[in-house]
Amino acid sequence: MAADPNPKKFPVLSYVLARLPSFTPAKSAPAFDVEQPPPSSIEIEMPHLAEPGVLASMTKAITDVAETRSVLRTLGPRPDHEAVDRARAKLNEIEGMLSESFEDIALTEAAGEDEVEKRRREMDQEKAWCESILKLDEVHGSYEKLLSEAEERLVRIYEFAEKKAKVEEGEGSVEEVEVNEEVVGILQEALANPVERVDLSGRKLSLLPEAFGRIQGLLVLNLSNNQLQAIPDSIAGLHGLAELDVSGNLLETLPDSVGLLSNLKILNVSTNKLTSLPDSICRCGSLVVLDVSFNRLTYLPTNIGFELVNLEKLMIQYNKIRSLPSSIGEMRSLTYLDAHFNELHGLPDSFVLLTNLEYLNLSSNFSDLKDLPSSFGDLISLQKLDLSNNQIHALPDTFGTLESLVELNVDQNPLVVPPKEVVNEGVVAVKMYMGKRRITMLEEEERRRVEEEMEQANAGWLTRTTSKLKSYVSDVSEYLNPSSPRDPYLEREL
Repeated sequence: MAADPNPKKFPVLSYVLARLPSFTPAKSAPAFDVEQPPPSSIEIEMPHLAEPGVLASMTKAITDVAETRSVLRTLGPRPDHEAVDRARAKLNEIEGMLSESFEDIALTEAAGEDEVEKRRREMDQEKAWCESILKLDEVHGSYEKLLSEAEERLVRIYEFAEKKAKVEEGEGSVEEVEVNEEVVGILQEALANPVERVDLSGRKLSLLPEAFGRIQGLLVLNLSNNQLQAIPDSIAGLHGLAELDVSGNLLETLPDSVGLLSNLKILNVSTNKLTSLPDSICRCGSLVVLDVSFNRLTYLPTNIGFELVNLEKLMIQYNKIRSLPSSIGEMRSLTYLDAHFNELHGLPDSFVLLTNLEYLNLSSNFSDLKDLPSSFGDLISLQKLDLSNNQIHALPDTFGTLESLVELNVDQNPLVVPPKEVVNEGVVAVKMYMGKRRITMLEEEERRRVEEEMEQANAGWLTRTTSKLKSYVSDVSEYLNPSSPRDPYLEREL
């Protein structure tokens, strides 16, 4: 069921739900993705779970999840980000039109009262449809937040029980220092004597002081492999920052102020807990490299392609992205795109506009990716392509025009076109086969077109001849008819 928590995303919650009979559906077992293990097979070391106090606390913590889950089973899947954006834009348009007076329209000759009322009803229906899309997205978003909060509650409950057990065993308590003396010293020195590079990676930081936003002249900031749960808004003060690495932290969101880093060229936010990117990231127009891999993203901002026109490398692998925005076709500078291990259902038609793309990895989207755009061959610069572990039955007919392609991986696909024996011969054989197949198809299309034109021409000639013959017969029949008036001159001649 879509309402059941994904065990990879919410491991502790799934683990606890699977072991509490009162929270397990009575009629049928919960359904999970085919790639995901069932709850009973989730391996999580939780030795203190059997303690009555811990189990009671966890049971109480997930009551709201069980109640909400039963409601969501009656709803459909969550609409994708672009559908929500379209519905929101359409709703604003409709509300604007409905707020205007229809009196002027009703007074015109072109539109009567009935027509105005009909149009109003149509707009009301469109408005209701848009509102339903937004409401469905809102409900799913609320449930996702509920699951995240429940997971956090369970983790905190268990961590508390674990620390309590350590203290009782005489191992002492673990004290966490949010900002250690070394970091304070680095900050004070950077504020007194401006530096271009600050490296605070691997220091177990859980908090970044707001004062870091006041460092003048900073070009590179490395905060990777810490325990940061948030980036302060003050980071917008680093106007000259060109490279920011916050990979390997615990970030669930990025501040909207990141969009003010207009000189940022490299942004690495990989290996965090991000579920979405702020729309403001589109304003980082100088970005050349963007790495958002190993997160929990389900979509990219709708306008990301329109704004990040200088982007050359985009890494989005290991997320849950179901579709790419149509604006991605505007990233004409893009040369590298890694999107493997997502849930892509396909590529937008505009994708073929990426004529500078050299590397593309679409592997391991599994049962979701079944075909490619028909004009895929327009990617004239493509050199390396990985389509392995998908459900592609046939390569696009234009595949043979990928002249630059030198590496191709289509393993673990139910390919029929081209056949397996051709694939085994390598990328050159595949391109040659697809090219010949395309030529044969074009020749067949041309032959059918000529035949159709000839049939139409013959049909036209036959129609004209038949018409003339009918006219002649009609004239003769009319003359031979005794009741018809006869021409005296013609009678004399006869």
